[in-house]
Amino acid sequence: MADRARLRMWRWRSRALLRMAAATAVVGLAVPFSSNVLAQAEPDAGELGTAWAATYQAPPLYPHVHIDWDIPLTMSDGTVLKANVYRPADATGRPVETPTPTLVNLTPYTKLASMLADSALSIPVLSDAVIELFRRFDLSGTPLDGVTELTKMLGGGLPRNFTVDRSLIQSGYTQVVVDVRGTGFSQGTLSFFGAREQQDTVEVIDWAARQPWSDGNVGMTGVSYSAVNQIQAADKQPPALKAIFPVEPGSDLMRDILAPGGGLNVAFTPGWLAGVNFTKLLPDLVSIAQGRFDWKWLADRVASPFTFFDLLIGALTTFDVGAMPPSVAAVLDENSALRAGMRAEPERIRIPTFVVGGWHDVFTNTQTSIYQRISVPPGQKQLLMGNTYHLNPGIDSGQPGHPPRLDVLQRAWFDKWLKGIDNGIDTYGPITTEQFGGAWSTTDVYPRPGVEHRRMYLSGTPSGTSATSVYDGSLISTNAAAPQRVTVEPGITSLCSNDTAVGTAGVSVLLSGCTKDARPHELNGLTFTTAPVSEPTLVSGPTAVHLNTVLDATDGYWSATLNDVAPDGRSTVLATGQLTASLRALDPERNQYAANGDLTVPYPKLTMESRQPLVPGQPTIIDIGLTPTDAVLQPGHRLRVDVFASNVPKGMALTPFLAESQLRPQHIELNPDEPSFINVPVSGAPW
Repeated sequence: MADRARLRMWRWRSRALLRMAAATAVVGLAVPFSSNVLAQAEPDAGELGTAWAATYQAPPLYPHVHIDWDIPLTMSDGTVLKANVYRPADATGRPVETPTPTLVNLTPYTKLASMLADSALSIPVLSDAVIELFRRFDLSGTPLDGVTELTKMLGGGLPRNFTVDRSLIQSGYTQVVVDVRGTGFSQGTLSFFGAREQQDTVEVIDWAARQPWSDGNVGMTGVSYSAVNQIQAADKQPPALKAIFPVEPGSDLMRDILAPGGGLNVAFTPGWLAGVNFTKLLPDLVSIAQGRFDWKWLADRVASPFTFFDLLIGALTTFDVGAMPPSVAAVLDENSALRAGMRAEPERIRIPTFVVGGWHDVFTNTQTSIYQRISVPPGQKQLLMGNTYHLNPGIDSGQPGHPPRLDVLQRAWFDKWLKGIDNGIDTYGPITTEQFGGAWSTTDVYPRPGVEHRRMYLSGTPSGTSATSVYDGSLISTNAAAPQRVTVEPGITSLCSNDTAVGTAGVSVLLSGCTKDARPHELNGLTFTTAPVSEPTLVSGPTAVHLNTVLDATDGYWSATLNDVAPDGRSTVLATGQLTASLRALDPERNQYAANGDLTVPYPKLTMESRQPLVPGQPTIIDIGLTPTDAVLQPGHRLRVDVFASNVPKGMALTPFLAESQLRPQHIELNPDEPSFINVPVSGAPW
């Protein structure tokens, strides 16, 4: 059997190499640059993908799963965490004695949520039927097509990445789900990635590796919070941790989600904090019934019932910069424990890592850079980026032309790196992305080959493409704009925007008219648009927006988006960014630059120490970094940059800074002596 499998793998690889060589030759002769636009490999992994799916769906090695509930794990400081341990079991339900690789998931959403999701997914026949129903459920083309954006996620494998995966366990893995300190049934105080919590993760990995049911090889799984702590754990290099599969991680949470550009994400943060703080108060009813209730757990909850709400309330209710409470001041202190806990260093990662992200995720800002910074060769690191939000990664996965389901990829990843099975997963990708304006494709590097950062200048010359924006300007390749000032005021059209969908983790995709077309948002913005391109044009990488601004107050707030404008006028957001004007000071050691010296990734310090209130009426340079993107402008399409003076609710200046802005109009100088421009990564010379 093994010999036949290896023979099939060899034949597949041989045919794949021949197909790739032939395709490369033909494309190279036909259109010199088009190989950068067309898929370079198979996003669905071809026959390998079919084999991974078949392995996942094959009859299980072990017929049952045995669960040990609420196992106490005592950390080095005496705090007790609670873990559920899922082990493969024989026909009688007894856990097998053979040691297996172990997968660890640390969650702040309580093991109870994981258990309920697992129970729903484990109903024989019915659960698979329901998942297939959601996969086929399609309201595309109707006013409710946004519903489909969320429901199809259920068929893409994500639920089994979030909870335990019984198919994975029954194939010979042990899975451990642990309540993060201060959440679920674990003792302690929640610190949101604080140093003590990160130490807990390392100690849990060590504990799992030393158990008799473990063979000493540990991997990590999980989504969102449980993906971030994978990145943080891997950069600590615990010896037993051999591979991770983070779905929607981030590595700089201050800039990713808490306060991107120094603006509080009021679309996400209040609701998320409320959810985590509510679920952490749910008691262990079984322990109460059995007379073994954990009174230390209760004392910890009483001591900190609403963790981090002081920060939120202080940020929203303090009007004087000099009166900010310590919790808010910590957000703007680069050396604070809060800020330190929100950063990871992917350069220190030395193990196979499969990063799954989305171009509209709350963590998009750092997902491509996590991949780029990891210190292992391509193949041992993978990047999968879809046109998705935080709630719906994996949408349509498993369909022809799409990547395999996320649970299938996770199984193949751990089979390779924890069990040593040569299944070809290291030949996938290594970068597999869904391109705006194109389709799923793979590439060896990101940004894609053939793109180059170049300036496109904001010009007051009308483009004739927007009759409804505050000002319809042009985006041109030469610095030839006539001197002019354009003005924009803060507004609320951002409530109907793609940024609101990003900030709400994807909930507002239900309002597809707001997320799929930026024109409602542009009613309160400045638009600058290029001429149409005549051939497929890549836009791949991060974009920097350089604005020569004038404010009428000592502070203000800027946001910008990069858009693809179709011939019918539809404006699709490709990337987004924002910045509090007084927090504009950059860190030259962390900035990234193009060969010509222009910024490609501005890195604002976002600290009180570096804060620079503006002088009303005085020109001031503002550099805004936009999230990375990967797009193809089709012939007839245009590139546009939108500029706004607000971005509620995804980003709102902290109340003291908002008060200083007085919500006054904001101005951009279009002056060839000190031009406003974007530095955008494009292929060819389209303009």
